[in-house]
Amino acid sequence: MLSCDICGETVTSEPDMKAHLIVHMENEIVCPFCKLSGVSYDEMCFHIETAHFEQNTLERNFERINTVQFGTSDNKKDNTLQCGMEVNSSILSGCASNHPKNSSQCLTKDSTLKHETFYSENLTESRKFLKSREKQSGLTEVKGSIYETTYGPPECPFCGKIEEHSEDMETHVKTTHANLLDIPLEDCDQPLYDCPMCGLICTNYHILQEHVDLHLEENSFCQGMDRVQCSGDLQLAHQLQQEEDRKRRSEESRQEIEEFQKLQRQYGLDNSGGYKQQQLRNMEIEVNRGRMPPSEFHRRKADMMESLAIGIDDGKTKTSGIIEALHRYYQNAATDVRQVWLSSVVDHFHSSLGDKGWGCGYRNFQMLLSSLLQNDAYDDCLKGMSVPCIPKIQSMIEDAWKEGFDPQGASQLNNRLQGTKAWIGACEVYILLTSLRVKCHIVDFHKSTGPLGTHPRLFEWILNYYSSEGEGSPKVVCTSKPPIYLQHQGHSRTVIGIEEKKNRTLCLLIFDPGCPSREMQKLLKQDVEASSLKQLRKSMGNLKHKQYQIVAVEGALSPEEKVARRQDSQVFTAEKIP
Repeated sequence: MLSCDICGETVTSEPDMKAHLIVHMENEIVCPFCKLSGVSYDEMCFHIETAHFEQNTLERNFERINTVQFGTSDNKKDNTLQCGMEVNSSILSGCASNHPKNSSQCLTKDSTLKHETFYSENLTESRKFLKSREKQSGLTEVKGSIYETTYGPPECPFCGKIEEHSEDMETHVKTTHANLLDIPLEDCDQPLYDCPMCGLICTNYHILQEHVDLHLEENSFCQGMDRVQCSGDLQLAHQLQQEEDRKRRSEESRQEIEEFQKLQRQYGLDNSGGYKQQQLRNMEIEVNRGRMPPSEFHRRKADMMESLAIGIDDGKTKTSGIIEALHRYYQNAATDVRQVWLSSVVDHFHSSLGDKGWGCGYRNFQMLLSSLLQNDAYDDCLKGMSVPCIPKIQSMIEDAWKEGFDPQGASQLNNRLQGTKAWIGACEVYILLTSLRVKCHIVDFHKSTGPLGTHPRLFEWILNYYSSEGEGSPKVVCTSKPPIYLQHQGHSRTVIGIEEKKNRTLCLLIFDPGCPSREMQKLLKQDVEASSLKQLRKSMGNLKHKQYQIVAVEGALSPEEKVARRQDSQVFTAEKIP
């Protein structure tokens, strides 16, 4: 429903309101006292102020003037109230007729100031005019409103309603059209309503309700925007967190791949070829650098291909006779040594261009096997064998896997060693010896047993291993014990003896596959210097890795014992030394 701001009438639609407002615009300005018409709004205001001055001011001002000039007569008071109401009504009617869209503004401070100006300018003239009228007619003849008798009953300037008395008209205007008045009269009982949100004063409860609804809609909109903003912030934060998690996972995955590839390269599982490919590649590098003549390259290549074809090591990295040379040295020199125990005869094998960086486990197995092949106790199980080349050793380990030895270790190396540079350790040496019916076992020194990370228990175990045969023997004891395979993180070596110094300290004698033949051959001289043994001697302070494993040979196995050990290797365990 739409309500007219001029007369308060309500209509149901906007077109009806436009038609209603046109009626107001077409109304002609008419003086409510003398029916004067055909003048402008400003002229009509001047006419009312001068000709009808007693109705010019508000009710409180008119009552003060009426009390001074007319006394307290009821009839006079009625007349002045009617005239005052008609003056205000005529002004509002004129405003409504000429400015239908701004009728509420016609009652603003500008209109009030204009009226007060007219009043102040014409007050003296109006009083003279009133006195002249009183003299002509006399106060005793005025019993009712002069204008009621002259011009008839008053008419409401807002809705056109006609009342018999001015008091009724005043009450009607104050109660029905109070929201259109500029300043409510003092004796009007219409309530005022304060907006609880902004303090705006409203004279109509429905207007206040609409005003408050606007506040609520605005707050609801703001809260909705806040929720949208909050939701957007949470969504953005969630997206940023997801992006950060994705980048972190991607970086972790990249690092894992790099570490895995590094481990693959380190352990020879990067599909870059095996012994043969590396040997040829390194020989080509030597030729390109001028360190090897092309003729030598082709000769070595032919020898390598022949060795690989028959599966036997070509012996180019082997150094023999070292045990005998050590026996002579300890007999004639080494005055600081109280006693020394040496293993059975063993050959030294060092790494070549084909296995440099990864072949230590294979070379140590060659050393151990070279000793067993020269020991009559192992003729039955190793009959007809020679020291195999590295590719042949890889093939032998694969055959042991096929027999059922160490399925877990086979799975870790993808059941394949040939054509790779995969490292082997104590477990692979154990199953290979067991598959050849060589009795051995693994001993695990899994933690340090001495100060500063040393392993005195390791040295004591090796001493007991070699000294069990020659208690109370001479200074140099050449035992029938095979050498010991010694493994630690990243490398392996072969223990060929142990010496006990006069101060009771122990020192291991170790063959390292990383030591080249030219250094090992220095030990074959008749006058071996003590400095030449420095590369063999390893004191307790030289072996400080976190963990060590050894493979010690104990004899030969029967076929039945081999089957039993094969079954035991499926749940592989090693003897641990606390």
